[in-house]
Amino acid sequence: MAALTPAVFHILLALAQGERHGYGILKDVLEQTDGGVRLGPGTLYGTLQRLMEAGLVEEVPGIAPDADHDSRRRYYRITRQGRRALGADVERMDSLVRAARAKRVTPKHSRG
Repeated sequence: MAALTPAVFHILLALAQGERHGYGILKDVLEQTDGGVRLGPGTLYGTLQRLMEAGLVEEVPGIAPDADHDSRRRYYRITRQGRRALGADVERMDSLVRAARAKRVTPKHSRG
């Protein structure tokens, strides 16, 4: 399987934590990257549309509004195929990091 783009990776990672609406996905991506990745609305919704067409994400039908759910928002969730694609990309990146560490390209532990 081909490597996921950064936008696809971060969107799937956000959805792996549970159903989200677009703004929730944007917030999750900002948090998981410490502000390093900022997706614009066009990138987010264009990517979500492509992910739905590919069967990696689906829209959640009929979420009832409550304190955390706005009835005007569309909610999305990752599919099994999406989880497999995300897992495969994590494994691919892990393999790359192990190879880099074996060649002493990166430190074994990051310093805080």
